[in-house]
Amino acid sequence: MATGVVVAPGAAAPAPSAARAVNPDLEALSSRSGVYTPARGNSVMQFGFDFPEPSVRIGTLLFGFRVQTFENVYAIDPELTRVTRAQDTVRVVCDGLLSCGGQTKAPGRLVAEFAGAALGVLEWRVHAEAGSAIKSITTVVRGLPRGSLSISCGDFFDPADDEKIFEYPQLFGGMSTPFAFLKAADGRLFELSARQSVVRPARFLFQPGPDGYRVELIHEHEGWSSSTAIETCLWRVGPARSYSDAASAHFAHVEKVYGVPRWETRPDVPLWMREIRLVLSIHGAHWTGYIYNDYARMLEILRWTSTQIDPRHVLVFLPAWDGRYYWNYPQYLPDPRMGGAAGFRSLVTSAHSLGFHIAPMFGANSANKRWKEFGSVADATTEHIDGDAFDLNWVDWDNDRSHEGWMPFMNLGVASWRRWLGGRISAVIEQFGVDAYFLDIAGAWENNRKGDMFVGTLGLIADIRARYPGVPPIGEMLYDAQMACIPMSQVTRYSQHPAGHDAYVRSFQHLSHPAPGRGSTGVHEAGFGVYQGEIAPEQRAIPTLTVVDDTFTRNRRAMAAYIAEAKAWGGWRL
Repeated sequence: MATGVVVAPGAAAPAPSAARAVNPDLEALSSRSGVYTPARGNSVMQFGFDFPEPSVRIGTLLFGFRVQTFENVYAIDPELTRVTRAQDTVRVVCDGLLSCGGQTKAPGRLVAEFAGAALGVLEWRVHAEAGSAIKSITTVVRGLPRGSLSISCGDFFDPADDEKIFEYPQLFGGMSTPFAFLKAADGRLFELSARQSVVRPARFLFQPGPDGYRVELIHEHEGWSSSTAIETCLWRVGPARSYSDAASAHFAHVEKVYGVPRWETRPDVPLWMREIRLVLSIHGAHWTGYIYNDYARMLEILRWTSTQIDPRHVLVFLPAWDGRYYWNYPQYLPDPRMGGAAGFRSLVTSAHSLGFHIAPMFGANSANKRWKEFGSVADATTEHIDGDAFDLNWVDWDNDRSHEGWMPFMNLGVASWRRWLGGRISAVIEQFGVDAYFLDIAGAWENNRKGDMFVGTLGLIADIRARYPGVPPIGEMLYDAQMACIPMSQVTRYSQHPAGHDAYVRSFQHLSHPAPGRGSTGVHEAGFGVYQGEIAPEQRAIPTLTVVDDTFTRNRRAMAAYIAEAKAWGGWRL
């Protein structure tokens, strides 16, 4: 228990090295304790001094804490910290914080409550209070060995001496579920995960040291609900008996808290979707206006395809069916140059008469701000949690070797955008009778100041389902919670634990999957790749054939060979 004298806020605090003398329950550590210097590998941005991290030992692990507000970052004050231990629990209570890198006192409070100490697998939450709105809370974990990592049930890799950051649930953070697995050189296995009940940012930083990792586990508070008192999700760290045991328990939690239905009994999956064995990804118009296939050519392709495979087993996915890819978003109208409304209607009607199923593409979060009606949805643009604009500006559409800046990222958590997009999707379903709708970049979730993108996605899909109950959504690169509302996607997840995906949803290959011949990725910005015509029997993604400008005219034999393999593909197996 702490015995030090309370110092007024703003007064000088003891040097970090004095932490052990001040409080025997804590070990005096800093942000650089046990971490390699940057010269040993690639490093992330860091303080240029030893930030204090007084830490409590629980079993073989050490735990420290930081509190980040929108103005500064704070350490716990060892003089004002007490640690209470029971048989299976440890409680850390700090009644004051340190500011200015540990040089001054600051008002605030932190409480961390750990369970599982007797078993070695620890679970904990952290509650913090400060004098201004809190952005995030960091738990620092030491004592885990070096080894190879598997992030979100992906393939193992060795980060060597590089410092690595992974984040859930952002599209660019590398985590489709907040789960990491560590395999030490001596064979020991460890789980690090966040057991969330709502979708929120969870960051994992791995910093290598001579004997093990220094790990930061960061919970970020929702940006649309500012508060001076926040609580983290439930974190979990400890040894694992096997990958399967840890991952199965993690996804059992995901299934329960988000209400993810099992594939076999999903009520939002029509019978035809269960029987798909091939996806034809027929590309329309590039951003520049270059047309790969107009509606008449698409129909010609489908008539030929019907001679190669039963159309009932084919999903026809239409990227850029509405003319200039992305530039025309979010109007979603048949393109006059491609055949107009009459041509698109003829395509869909004729495809249905053959037995095909049609899924046009929509951007879940994309709108050209130069569109004349943009003002009607302008309140739904996205800002990061710190207030800076978040734009969909990572593509070079015109190949001037610089990214474009005319497309803000739109937020489905805002009613105006949700209504507009839902209205356009509903109009296409109503007017043309399409069978499904594809939501591009559905897997992006950004912490922001206006609303929860996941809740907005739930609302969009629920509204459309209420009007058209037999028309399911398809998404791109789903994070775990989205499996509750989207039964099919592009990109198959969780290679080290396939059941985390396959038990709930189905996926096909990405729209950038190279086409036969030159390997064009069509309307996608990837340009050209290498076409792989073989379908492995164990392939989990539904075989997908990209059709661009010369695929049908010059590479029909390759199309036929691929379709024959798709017919023989064994389908999904757990």
